[in-house]
Amino acid sequence: LHPLLARLYAGRGISRADELDTSLKHLLPPAALAGTQAAAQLLADAIEAGARLVIVADYDCDGATACAVGVRALRAFGADVHYLVPDRVTLGYGLTPAMVDIAARLEPDVLITVDNGIASVEGVAAARAHGMATLITDHHLPGAELPDADVIVNPNQPCCDFPSKALAGVGVMFYTMLALRAELRERGAFSATKEPNLADLLDLVALGTVADVVKLDRNNRILVAQGLARMRAGRLQPGVRALFGIAGRDPARASTTDLGFMIGPRLNAAGRLADMSLGIECLITDDAGRALHIAQELDKLNRERRSIEADMQEDALNRLARLDGEVSAGNRATIALFEPDWHQGVIGIVAGRIKERLHRPTIAFARSAEGELKGSGRSIAGLHLRDALDLVTKRHPDLIVRFGGHAMAAGLTIRESDLRRFDEAFEEVVSELLEPAQLERRIETDGQLEPGYFTLDAVRMLDNEIWGQGFPAPVFDDVFRVERQRVLKDKHLKLELSRGGARYEAIQFNHADGAGAQIHAAYRLSVNEYKGVCSVQLMLEHFETA
Repeated sequence: LHPLLARLYAGRGISRADELDTSLKHLLPPAALAGTQAAAQLLADAIEAGARLVIVADYDCDGATACAVGVRALRAFGADVHYLVPDRVTLGYGLTPAMVDIAARLEPDVLITVDNGIASVEGVAAARAHGMATLITDHHLPGAELPDADVIVNPNQPCCDFPSKALAGVGVMFYTMLALRAELRERGAFSATKEPNLADLLDLVALGTVADVVKLDRNNRILVAQGLARMRAGRLQPGVRALFGIAGRDPARASTTDLGFMIGPRLNAAGRLADMSLGIECLITDDAGRALHIAQELDKLNRERRSIEADMQEDALNRLARLDGEVSAGNRATIALFEPDWHQGVIGIVAGRIKERLHRPTIAFARSAEGELKGSGRSIAGLHLRDALDLVTKRHPDLIVRFGGHAMAAGLTIRESDLRRFDEAFEEVVSELLEPAQLERRIETDGQLEPGYFTLDAVRMLDNEIWGQGFPAPVFDDVFRVERQRVLKDKHLKLELSRGGARYEAIQFNHADGAGAQIHAAYRLSVNEYKGVCSVQLMLEHFETA
């Protein structure tokens, strides 16, 4: 290994070089994931019988890619498959009874959920009443009661010993399709036809896995590495290629940063502001021209989303000016915000921005149904957000209408009249669960970077690796002299720094306060491309006077 990579990997708990082998032979087998064999038999029987399958997807990037994997694989296997996505505003999340009634118009024999369903007790009961079989594929944490589905595939269900609990929804669906292919192979389905190569779908798996910010354990790193390798080799779905083009990124140099910050948000914009069917159509079409047209629509929606988000964030920051003193004094462990005109589709992003700014578990609320508020929360290290909401519910059974999610992100619904009660209950629970030290912001770095590694080759080498949640991209820290500084667009600080006789360009986004003559900075390496010329740029995470 390159000495820099060896140091970085050792710092992330990698002790042997073979742990970095991301070839598909090291992928955990589908049979290890509880429910895949039963799911494969259910789907194989349905395909043989010419049954109609309907996928009910979620309205984020993970849900869209999971749906696309399901549609593409099932069609390749000869299935009659269709899909639906609930409207975020009118129907909300998951397989609700109302969503089942809509699905019933397609007269499905089997309903398949992707990235949702583990909490859909009433929805599965409604599907059963309609005479539909149900297959739940999900990765969210289950509640006290599991739905009475025909089959459940979820690494986080109580009976599952699958070693990777961090699979995204798209990963669960990919595993289900691998098991189905094996079952169809056993039945001789490919004796007279070519067997579909499901590895061709790994670009979608990588995109959904990175965009959903699940932990990149070894199994997920294999899925992402294989997907990126196919992108770099030019083996992409037309829709993924179109999204790269519209974002101004080169698939030949695809990175996890591209997936998480350039491609994923454009897909998510459809689910936030319009209809995620638009995003799914982009991913399942084989027509390059249609894919490009849809990608342009998604890009337009993403620009609109950013504008709405900026306005909402300004509202939130104005509110926070009054809370800042309490937070700084350590008198508040949580933030709960609501504005009457906030958009439901963007509250999660606003919660994330505020959480990053104040280092507090944050929930942003918007109006949903009559008299109800929908909340989207983001957490900090040390607080399992879904478990915290579960504890609030145990103490105040009438307070939260419904909730679900993960350790770091969760959604909930409350009555508007209960907002103050919820704020107080949430604050009480989190204050008990977190130690004061956990509310202090910590920046963990990889230490100093040797001067010889401030090169384009080193930056590109790092960009080629697989970084993400639970396996963070490298952050270094050093002391620099500030030679020049200026503010761009009234909000970004641009600096020229020096150290040991060498000079470096640096920028800190959304930070307009000036720097002193000498700073101690935590930073990432990046490539700045301007008028065709590439140079190394330091992306400052934080700095203070040295």
